[in-house]
Amino acid sequence: MDIHEIRDFLPHRYPMLLVDRIVEMDASRIVGVKNVSANEPFFSGHFPDYPVMPGVLIIEAMAQTGGVLVLKSIPNRHSKLVLLASVEEAKFRRPVVPGDQLVMEMVITTKKASAAKMKGIAKVDGRVVAEAILMCVLTDRVTEKKSVEEPVTQLA
Repeated sequence: MDIHEIRDFLPHRYPMLLVDRIVEMDASRIVGVKNVSANEPFFSGHFPDYPVMPGVLIIEAMAQTGGVLVLKSIPNRHSKLVLLASVEEAKFRRPVVPGDQLVMEMVITTKKASAAKMKGIAKVDGRVVAEAILMCVLTDRVTEKKSVEEPVTQLA
């Protein structure tokens, strides 16, 4: 699955779309790739003299990869969003730096109608850089903007 197909599944866009390619996928497992470039916007502020990809963005890339898998399995995917609900047992083993290719493998361990739990491992050059257990939930996609009325407060 290339970037154009991924964009059909995920609402994320630059700079928050963190999956470049899906290289493997079956009913309960997916492998995605993120090519980490020196031009990533987060590197300008995250240790500019020694750029390191923030761990939260590695987790987000893993979650997006898993989100494609969850959406692939439902018939009405265009009307749904996959939201990250929890992160458990996250561990960061090695830094991810410009020039690395982050390979994320996500496996669904539990799936219900509106939620899925996944175990994920991210690797660079075959070496584990991060791992976590992620829970995501499905929600309806809002198709129109709703006005938000601010509450009226009175000052005494």
